[in-house]
Amino acid sequence: MPSGIRTTVTFRDADVCPLAALSQRAAATLSSIAVAERHAAAAPPSRARVVDFSTGTTPAAVDDASAAVDATLTPLFVHGETTRYRLACDPDAGCPRARLAELGCPVIRHEVREGVATLAFYAEDYDHLRDVVADLRERFPSVDIERFVRSPAESTLGDDVFVDASRLTDRQREVLETAYEMGYFERPRHANATDVAAALDIDPTTFSEHLAAAQSKVFADLL
Repeated sequence: MPSGIRTTVTFRDADVCPLAALSQRAAATLSSIAVAERHAAAAPPSRARVVDFSTGTTPAAVDDASAAVDATLTPLFVHGETTRYRLACDPDAGCPRARLAELGCPVIRHEVREGVATLAFYAEDYDHLRDVVADLRERFPSVDIERFVRSPAESTLGDDVFVDASRLTDRQREVLETAYEMGYFERPRHANATDVAAALDIDPTTFSEHLAAAQSKVFADLL
């Protein structure tokens, strides 16, 4: 089991990223945030960054906020009072999450509440953490360290556990997050395999295959 320093930081300046600006404008909480880099083998090659998130804020408020901050949003699906969106971002724009990835820090939690972004990530050790924090403070003066704790190298269930989400493909991550958002793992279930597959625009068999592959990778880190 990998060891490291789990650290939680907040950014109170809504200008640090488009999500924070959108969240502040809509007075919304954005959760289950997932970031993906997409590359196209065109001539010349191109890349894009997309960010998926969920919110219970009304679609009208989100639409008004996205227009005000010039954000391009695409609704993905609606489940109950929660809507999942996709935000197209400039891949070269600096933001805390992208910078953490560049610094070799896996992000395990990302939430934005009314303009305040909270991220939890892993640093390799205290020296690495010190360098990361110094870098973040130079680029984002509003950063605050909320807490940090060492995760033991050898853990049992109930201890802090590091799950390497980078092992998941973009599709596996999307399947896992969509199933979670729609209540597939709740008891009783709020959605079945057919419901989730329909939201993803795939057939139930493909959904089950992707879900099984994603779960096996996650469980390998947990057990």
